Amino acid sequence: MTGTEDQRPDPDALLAAIAAEAASEASAAGPRRGRLRLYFGASAGVGKTFAMLSAARRLLDDGLDVVVGVVETHGRRETETLLSGLTVLPRRRFEVRGVALQEFDLDAALSRAPRLLLVDELAHTNAPGSRHPKRWQDVEELLQAGVDVFSTLNVQHLESLNDVVAGITGIPVAETVPDRFFDRADEVVLVDLSAEELLTRLQAGKVYLPEQAERARRNFFRKGNLIALRELALRRTAERVEEDVQAYREAKAIEPVWKTTASLMVTVGPNAGGDQVVRSGARLAQQLNAEWFAVYAETPALQRLPEPERQRILARLQMAESLGGRSAVVACTEAADGLAKFARKNNVSRVVIGRRELSPWPFRAPLSTRLARKLPDADIFFVARTELPRPSARDGRADTMDAQTTRAIDWTGYAWAAALCGMLTVLIAPLRSRLDLANIVMLYLLATVSTALRLGRGPAVLAAVLGVGLFDFFFVPPLYTLAVNDPKHLVTFAVMLAAGLLVGQLTAGLRYAARVSQHREERARVLFEFARELSSQLELEPILERAQATVAATFQSKVAVLLPDDQGRLQEPADVLDEVDLGAAQWCFDRGTPAGLNTDTLSGSKCLYLPLRAPMRVRGVLVLKPRSRRLLQIPELRQQLDTFASLIGISLERVHYVDVARQAAMAIETERLRNTVLSSLSHDLRTPVAALIGLAESLLLHPPPLSTAQAETARALVEQARRIARMLDNLLEMARLSAGATRLNLRWNALEETVGTALAALQGALAAHGVETDLPADLPLVEYDALLMERVFANLLENAAKYTPPGSRIRIEARAQDQQLTVQVCDNGPGLPPGREQAVFEAFERGSREDARPGVGLGLALTRAIVQAHHGSLAAEPAPGGGACFRITLPRREPPEAPDEASVPDPAAVGSHGLGSA
Repeated sequence: MTGTEDQRPDPDALLAAIAAEAASEASAAGPRRGRLRLYFGASAGVGKTFAMLSAARRLLDDGLDVVVGVVETHGRRETETLLSGLTVLPRRRFEVRGVALQEFDLDAALSRAPRLLLVDELAHTNAPGSRHPKRWQDVEELLQAGVDVFSTLNVQHLESLNDVVAGITGIPVAETVPDRFFDRADEVVLVDLSAEELLTRLQAGKVYLPEQAERARRNFFRKGNLIALRELALRRTAERVEEDVQAYREAKAIEPVWKTTASLMVTVGPNAGGDQVVRSGARLAQQLNAEWFAVYAETPALQRLPEPERQRILARLQMAESLGGRSAVVACTEAADGLAKFARKNNVSRVVIGRRELSPWPFRAPLSTRLARKLPDADIFFVARTELPRPSARDGRADTMDAQTTRAIDWTGYAWAAALCGMLTVLIAPLRSRLDLANIVMLYLLATVSTALRLGRGPAVLAAVLGVGLFDFFFVPPLYTLAVNDPKHLVTFAVMLAAGLLVGQLTAGLRYAARVSQHREERARVLFEFARELSSQLELEPILERAQATVAATFQSKVAVLLPDDQGRLQEPADVLDEVDLGAAQWCFDRGTPAGLNTDTLSGSKCLYLPLRAPMRVRGVLVLKPRSRRLLQIPELRQQLDTFASLIGISLERVHYVDVARQAAMAIETERLRNTVLSSLSHDLRTPVAALIGLAESLLLHPPPLSTAQAETARALVEQARRIARMLDNLLEMARLSAGATRLNLRWNALEETVGTALAALQGALAAHGVETDLPADLPLVEYDALLMERVFANLLENAAKYTPPGSRIRIEARAQDQQLTVQVCDNGPGLPPGREQAVFEAFERGSREDARPGVGLGLALTRAIVQAHHGSLAAEPAPGGGACFRITLPRREPPEAPDEASVPDPAAVGSHGLGSA
């Protein structure tokens, strides 16, 4: 019987299919889930939106209810033509810091509930205030509501390929879609275009508007980038199609191999030259650019191999993994059956096997021939085995002694087999006149089966032979002799012996398979309980205790978990193992690679160091000192250990983010309380401070005139009262910005006028400093809130005057680029505290923690908040000649042709504010 004749599906696969079908029927009884079709491409401009709209129009012509949720045409006339005639939902308007944004209206789509909804740009980030932060989450809610969705996605937006694309293009992509969402799509349609044709479309203005196309061609749309992105898109789509093919084969119980992928299987065994087979398979897989497996079929006979040979097999599996392959151990009663089943399950189209001499037994075909019969649709490659140098006599004696030691026979089972046959004979001997010979034969066969089931193959063979001898001696005439009068009894003896041996061997094989299944079930149970217990813990200590206890019991090892401090250095716990090398553990943590025992790094160590990987980063190192090295060489146990390490890492990361969430909630509540207090204080104090300023100024204006000393005191009182007023304004504005209650009054303004107003307001504070301005005459108008931006410059100038000695120079300069305006406020004072360039922008932070100068540390925090509200940035850095320099970057666009008169700079006003050199 060949491998194609037996088309019976695996019972486990049938049970899984029945369970999946039951789950599908249960979900079908509930609300219908929508279907998702993704139009997938290498980059913008390949025609994803065009293809989506074309398919939608065809469905609309067929009578389907099609609605456009959001489609970005980017000014492409062909796309706009396809969009005409389709029902388009109005977008929802969001106002973020005074800027109006148009976004997809999820509630309107759910209310309309069309049969098919078009949602362009799946990776788009929604505006603040939307229900979901990402558009793909909007699509998920639509699918749960039963709405079918067509959407588009570029390869650079896949989460798993994000860093790969950034390394190719040099441009990081912030908007990503999880791969699990991509994999759950019902359909993926690849929209492909060559790099040359895409560049032609870009040059013709069919991708971006002309003013954007040239900039895109110089940056992202380089030919090398497009070729690499196209390859990534094709490979990712091929992976998705291969998963669909494999799922179809499993669902239809298709056993023949389909040569859709260049997958490779290398057989591993204990024979000489096996290392060469593994290396040859690795080279072939590299030439074919194929996934490959190193598979060892462990039969009951191979399970009784001497320990040196088993170590050799495990070493070859480890070699395969180091060469880029995946190792697997298949438990089976016949090697060809196990290998063929693995090949069909993984759709392996090529098999690499070592060439061996012909078997001396004519009835026993070599493994390659048996495997070819089982896999007639797979290509089999033979690898010549090079003769290895024979070991010396001394090495041979050592190996023989080791083999004899490891293969010491356990005579207890044989004694029990002999005792069982003897007891059976004693029991049935008095009954031989009442029992037929056939019945006695069956009793001896039962003894053989019982021996095989409980004691194994060797004792079963002894029981079969003893059963025939005892049957002849005690029950076949002439009694009490091995002589046979009737030749037909010889046939009975032969059949009895053959049946005993055959049944005993089959029973022992079933016993072996049951033991393997029991071990697998035990490993699965331990893994399930371990995952369940870790998932219920929210504190660090219980997770560490449970992890150490479970891993130590499962792998018969001493275990320690090393965790890093805030600087990423591993800390030595109190109960650390004596043999732990913190240097090796730190190396493992920094590189995320195993080290120590049975690895390529520090393999002479007595401990194994495993990184505790989590989705975000490595969270620690798991250290094991096993009692037996062999336990960590078995592929199944090593995979289970890697799974344990992954579960521990994920649990540690979950605890970390639980702590982060707690701290964030506490910080939010603290910030809310602080803003409330600040707002209340600033409101309550503004009126008395304003009255104080008015009274102080009235002292200077109303008769009788004050003396010189009194006038100086009054002016100082006015200055300090105004300083307090500015502090209160900062407190109030900071509270408003934190609460999101500030609305920007955006107007086109001249930067000269805003700077001049700030200088005029700080004439007293800047009296002892020289101020220089470098504002070009052709500086364009900029759109911003004039009052808030005036406060920005006032805070920066006041900060410079406060922290620089009298006589220092303060310089203000501005430069306009194509897309932004840069303004710098620099001084030649002592400069910023080293290492605190970013800390100075935190609320209530000051340049020096112990400083007698007045202030509460809100000026720079408020300044950055205002600039960021204008979608700009504020950075602090040392000035080139010494001192501090604050750089403001604001986005700009071309002003309207006829600006308001209020925004035109008044030269007289600018001069009155002291611009130029002060």
